[in-house]
Amino acid sequence: MLAFTYDDRESWEQTKGLKKISVPDPVLSADEHEWVIVKLRYVGVCGSDRGIWFRQAFRDQILSSLKREQKHTRIVGHELFGEIVDAGSAIKDKYGFKKGDLVSAESHITCGKCYQCKKGERHVCTDEIILGIGINGCFAEYIKLPGKVLWHTDTSKIRPEVACMQEPFGNAVHAATRVDLRAKRVAVLGCGPIGLMAIMVAKATGAEMIIASDPNKNKLELAKSFGADLTFSTLRDPGPGYDSELVQKIAQETGGVGVDVALEMAGYHTSVNTAIQTVRRGGDVILFGIKIGDINIKMFDRLIVRGVTMHSIIGRQIFKTWEITKQLLEDRSNGIQENLWNGLLNGGSGTLLPFADATTQTFEEHLLAHPKTVLKF
Repeated sequence: MLAFTYDDRESWEQTKGLKKISVPDPVLSADEHEWVIVKLRYVGVCGSDRGIWFRQAFRDQILSSLKREQKHTRIVGHELFGEIVDAGSAIKDKYGFKKGDLVSAESHITCGKCYQCKKGERHVCTDEIILGIGINGCFAEYIKLPGKVLWHTDTSKIRPEVACMQEPFGNAVHAATRVDLRAKRVAVLGCGPIGLMAIMVAKATGAEMIIASDPNKNKLELAKSFGADLTFSTLRDPGPGYDSELVQKIAQETGGVGVDVALEMAGYHTSVNTAIQTVRRGGDVILFGIKIGDINIKMFDRLIVRGVTMHSIIGRQIFKTWEITKQLLEDRSNGIQENLWNGLLNGGSGTLLPFADATTQTFEEHLLAHPKTVLKF
C-alpha cells in the first residue's frame, strides 16, 4: 500500500515534509484477537501533523518509538474514518464490532494498567501510545488498530468527511466542557481548527457571549459565522507580556469585569498571558494550545489574589467526550455539522485532497492554503 511517512535515517532538523512510499499492507497476526484492519475512506490533517511536517513537534516521541520498534519509517496521521475489513476473533464479542462496520477511532491507545487508567482517567494514561507518532497512523490506505479505540459512526447522521474529524472535534468538546459554559461570557483566543470548533461547542452549550481573537482576518470571519458575537484581531506573537489592547477591549465589552472563561487555544506566550488577564475574578482559564519550551507567567500573584482557576486539557475523556461529540454532531439543529462541512472544509472545494493524487508538494500546498485538509481515499 501507499503511505505518507517520516524516515528517521534523515536528519530531523535539516528536513521537512513526509515521503509517499510503498509499504507492506498491515496484517493481523495469529495472536491479535482484539485488533482490526481498517480500510481508510477519509483522514484529517491535524495541527500536530503540520508540526511534524515542519519539524516543530514530536521529534523525541517519533524517534524513540522507531528505535523501540527497530524500524525506520513512521506512518503519520491520527484523524480517521473507514471500514473494518478484517477483525480478530474476539472483536465482536468484546467490543461489538465486525467486518463491514464504519468507524472512527480514539487516537490515544491507553495501557489500562496505570494509576490513571484504573481511576477512569485514561486521557492522561502514563503509558499511552499516540497514532501516527508512537505507532503507525492513518496517512495510508489501511491501518491496524486495537478494538478498544474504535468508535462506531452512523453515516446517515454524520457525513463521512466530517466523521474523520470526530477526534479533533472531541478536543474542542473536552476544552469547552471542562467547565459549564451556560450563561457564561467566553473568550476564545486562537481560531485555528480546534479554536473554531470550540466556538461552535460554546454556542451549542449555551454561552451568553463569545469573543474570539486571532491574527488572521479569514479565521475571524469564520469565527463570526460559527457563533462568535465579537471578534478582535490580535498580534501574532509580540513576545513577552500580553496583548494589552485586546485585554482592554474585552474589559470594555464586559463592563470592566472580564470574561467568565478564557479558552487559550494557541499556546503562545502572549496568548497564555492574555487569557489570564482577560478572565474575571474567580474565573477559569482553559489551556489547550501547546508549544515546546517555557512560558513566563506575568503578574503571577494575580492568579492567586483574584482566585483564577487554570485547567490543562489533553486529548479527550475516553469515551465520555466521544458521547458528547456524537450528540452534538448528530443534532442538526445546532448547525455544527453544516459549519464543519461548509465553513471549515469549504464544502469540499479545495480542502479534499485525493490520496491517489497527493504528492509531497500538493500536500504542503494544502497545509498552507487551508485551515483544514482531508485526504480522500
